[in-house]
Amino acid sequence: MNLRQSYEKTERKILSPLACFSDSSLGRKHPEDPCSLRTVFQRDRDRLIHSKSFRRLKHKTQVFLIPEGDHYRTRLTHTLEVAQISRTVARALGLNEDLTEAIALGHDLGHTPFGHTGESALDEVFPSGFRHNEQSLRIVDELEGNGGLNLSYEVRDGILNHTGAGIPFTLEGQVVKICDRVAYINHDIDDALRGGVINEADLPRDCLEVLGFSHRDRINSMVHDLIAHSSGKNEISLSHNIKNATDSLRKFMFDNVYVGSEAKKEEEKARHVVQFLYKYNVENPSAMPEEYRNKVEIDGPQRVACDYIAGMTDRYAIKQFAKHFVPRAFSPDE
Repeated sequence: MNLRQSYEKTERKILSPLACFSDSSLGRKHPEDPCSLRTVFQRDRDRLIHSKSFRRLKHKTQVFLIPEGDHYRTRLTHTLEVAQISRTVARALGLNEDLTEAIALGHDLGHTPFGHTGESALDEVFPSGFRHNEQSLRIVDELEGNGGLNLSYEVRDGILNHTGAGIPFTLEGQVVKICDRVAYINHDIDDALRGGVINEADLPRDCLEVLGFSHRDRINSMVHDLIAHSSGKNEISLSHNIKNATDSLRKFMFDNVYVGSEAKKEEEKARHVVQFLYKYNVENPSAMPEEYRNKVEIDGPQRVACDYIAGMTDRYAIKQFAKHFVPRAFSPDE
């Protein structure tokens, strides 16, 4: 018995009967020989962490565009917080932590530069529409590495259905879907307070009385409730009371931070950057890097330009915009 098989045997002893066991995975689109050291989900986690798309998350906006300060969240730190909260819940429920972590690490790979502003900007100009969860799946299926990462069906399902109306078919995927919201509501409040966009007194008191008056207390309330309300059940959910308070707090954030706040005034510029770059690269596919140019004849310039723009970091998008649209001084030595 090798190390992987030993670990799979241990899973059968310690995990809940409702967990997704590694040795029962539905497998991969392209069959591979199993690893002697790692389970299928541990292998997926490692592939995601070592991917270029994962590294680029450190320079992609979470909420605040190019913030002046070292402590504001980026898409990478958001991803790590989601993974941490999700693993805590999965462990408490006896679910598969490795599957949970892999889904969490891959769920936002498809996010554009400039956060949801970039997503909606690309959605307006790309004929097929753009949704970051679908792009995340496209990245792991086709774009990353040499023709995709060939992840397991369980991880791919969790990535695709972490947002929107779809429900992951594993409980581990459902954990990530809810913990994503738990993470971003709380850390976005933290960042908004730090940036002076809102004050403590602005937060809805009825929500705080249910969830807690501090960042730590609110996360604890949500996590403890999620575990208590989901234990032994074939569905992951918050209790009615906690869910209502969480949804109300989320609405407050949309009304006061995510849309129209002082911190969001630069977003129209970001929207123009994304849409101008998309149109330019559709009309000038030869301007894209070789790895993208090679795909134009197969996928078409619109699909390839969308993939290229979506993969950009904030600073790379700004650099490319300046290169193509900002005039430079004439230099006879060039």
